[in-house]
Amino acid sequence: MRRAPLLVALFLAAVALRPQLVGIGPLLPSVQDDLDVTHAVAGLLGTIPVLCMGLFAPPAPFLSGRVGSRRAIAVALALIGVFGVLRAIAPGAVGVIALTFPIGVGMGLAGALLPVAVKERFADRPGFATGVYTAGITVGSAIAAAVAVPLANAGNGWRTPLLVFGAVSVGLAVLWVWLTRAEPGHVRLETRPLKLPFRRPFAWRLVAAFFFMSSVFYGLNAWLPDAYVERGWSEGSAGALLAVLNTVTIPCGFSVAWAADHWGSRRVWLAGAAALQLAALLGIVLSPDAGWAWAVLLGVAIGPLFPLTMTLPLDAAEHPAEVAALAGMMLGVGYSLSAISPLLLGALRDLTGGFDSVLWALVGLAALLVLVDSSFSPARLAAARSSAEAQGST
Repeated sequence: MRRAPLLVALFLAAVALRPQLVGIGPLLPSVQDDLDVTHAVAGLLGTIPVLCMGLFAPPAPFLSGRVGSRRAIAVALALIGVFGVLRAIAPGAVGVIALTFPIGVGMGLAGALLPVAVKERFADRPGFATGVYTAGITVGSAIAAAVAVPLANAGNGWRTPLLVFGAVSVGLAVLWVWLTRAEPGHVRLETRPLKLPFRRPFAWRLVAAFFFMSSVFYGLNAWLPDAYVERGWSEGSAGALLAVLNTVTIPCGFSVAWAADHWGSRRVWLAGAAALQLAALLGIVLSPDAGWAWAVLLGVAIGPLFPLTMTLPLDAAEHPAEVAALAGMMLGVGYSLSAISPLLLGALRDLTGGFDSVLWALVGLAALLVLVDSSFSPARLAAARSSAEAQGST
């Protein structure tokens, strides 16, 4: 099939992957008041999707091998949309929390399947195609952060934006099916997906990079608005701060992902972005009044971090099955570990009575990310690729 419609499909499918998670950050104060829950319990709305994204990333390649990546992605998007609508109308805290699980399952499946779809169809331009779908993720995140509070004010409180996000995700699932309709009925991995490479040190290096990156990202999306509300900002302004952060990630992420395919090494781009993120977080802690400037700098840094990290399994493997194994472990273990970030940070806020300790914890995680990302030298990536090929031939 022509690849332009698939690029559009990848972008639109990715738009559905984060609104149900990122969009709830600015709404958490209202959710807490309405459902009468603590910061730690409210943090479950950020923890559960990320945990499911970890637990259901490893099985995703097996689902793709059975039904094809096209159908598997359609199922994942349908889970996000349908259960997103149901969660928005669920009464009580128990129902809202319980229905967050299947949303997370859909996110986990789709997040692990999109790199496989890229390797199957865009092996010649992995950075560009990865940049396209990660741009979709950041577009969805930015829009959700920007419209969550206005939609809540215009409608029936925090439930209205969640209902809108769910309905839009259903529509995006339909668009995915339509745009990829020219594909063969069963596009499958060339071989049975490899076992997850738990014995490979490089795979654990990928896990560490993803864990530190996603812990900072989801910690910020869950609690940065609350931290600024605590400092006297309105909910609308605090939510707009998050919207600025996520909006800036869009052009920065896509342009740097493209540039990284043409100039410099992966290590230079990754370490540079990680260092800028650390500097911006220190700015939020030490000079919080310049919140808008720090949000812009965080967006400039976070934008490239996600697509560049998602490209690492493509750099370190030659075949789709090998990519699936590395990506499955990176996403599975990485998301599972980082899932506790919003919960623990919320509990830290309850324990200390303020968000300063939460922000310092994020600074520590960002510093560790700089160290890990600095280790992805061209020689190490080449050695990992040779190791993956040798294991695949045995």
